[in-house]
Amino acid sequence: MTIIIDPQGSGISGNMLIGALVDLGADKNKIKEITEMASKDFGGVETTISKINKSGIDSTFCSVKTLDSKHPHNHGTHYKGLIEKIDKLNDVLPDEVITKSKEVFKVIALAESKVHGKSLDEIHFHEVGAADAVCDVIGTVYGFYLLGLNKEKIIGLPISVGGGRANTAHGIVSIPAPATCEILKGIKFMGGPVDSELATPTGCALYRVLCDEYLDFIPNIKAESIGYGAGSKDFKHPNVLRIIKTEDTKKKSEINVLETNVDHLSGEELGYLYDRLLDAGARDVIMIPIFMKKNRPGQLIQVICKDEQIENLLNVLFEETGTLGIRISPKTHRGTASRKFIKIPVEINNKEYKINFKIGYHNGRIISKRAEFEDTKKIAKETGLSLTEVREIANIKVREYLKNNN
Repeated sequence: MTIIIDPQGSGISGNMLIGALVDLGADKNKIKEITEMASKDFGGVETTISKINKSGIDSTFCSVKTLDSKHPHNHGTHYKGLIEKIDKLNDVLPDEVITKSKEVFKVIALAESKVHGKSLDEIHFHEVGAADAVCDVIGTVYGFYLLGLNKEKIIGLPISVGGGRANTAHGIVSIPAPATCEILKGIKFMGGPVDSELATPTGCALYRVLCDEYLDFIPNIKAESIGYGAGSKDFKHPNVLRIIKTEDTKKKSEINVLETNVDHLSGEELGYLYDRLLDAGARDVIMIPIFMKKNRPGQLIQVICKDEQIENLLNVLFEETGTLGIRISPKTHRGTASRKFIKIPVEINNKEYKINFKIGYHNGRIISKRAEFEDTKKIAKETGLSLTEVREIANIKVREYLKNNN
């Protein structure tokens, strides 16, 4: 299954995403409960989700009303304090929802940090208020979780950002706002179709974190269901965000392969290069022993990456190897399975440990479930059990978990 987020018509915001997810079938009562509970420490919100017609399009509108706008944790909440409060929600929210929500807030905070020339510790959420932002972010991520979309591939289409100028806490600024522009770096967006702000920083940050791929047009698909989330403003055009849930029609994704041959690097230098390439965004790094000219032993270095990482990885390869040429195989097709990460508590010798698992899916069926090596290695060292024994215990637990939760 592939999910398409379509903000081409009228932009994107947190409450539009929530509305579209409810329109697709997410439980609005659960989202209302979670958003109101999560925002309590920031002044609280009243979340109302209802059907509405926007210029002829039947859609769902999520209205978020802040209950105490003067609450000290609403306007002026610093990034670090906000993250600490979100971490405290681990008793009521799945780890994946908390982790993904924190990713979204980090994207917003980094954009604000860049725009205002401040460190992350100095950044605070003042424009819309923390209560509103927490509601939008956690409500959207939780909605994805409710529908199981966290297991699927998410494609984003170009965003209509609107135009004109807006009055903000920093004065009158052009649309898109500076933070929105920063968040959308490297992603296609377009002005119009109205003189108004259509894309909010929160909506764009959610879009950036949730999407696996960005395309100019809808690919060859079979639409299964469609959800429309309404914006609060009224225009001559339908002010809605569309999310399309599709059947699997494409079982391949595109990657790029960079490769070069070297015969002068030591083992230590190769290990350092491996780490640098992964840190620079490589999806995978492979080093294969080969024989080169004059029977010299060397290594074939292959780097798998997406389009946006090519330039950075080329720079790392040139700088660290001194190679004079790097081959690029663009748009190489590969078959892919969807995946998700879960954390499961495992009791060993009367002590509880948390183990991360990578779960692989193909056509909605589980095809693999692997415990994270570093977690099992740490437990083996602490308990004195062999690595094989720890893995066997972990495999039993993950099978039990998946049987009861799928």
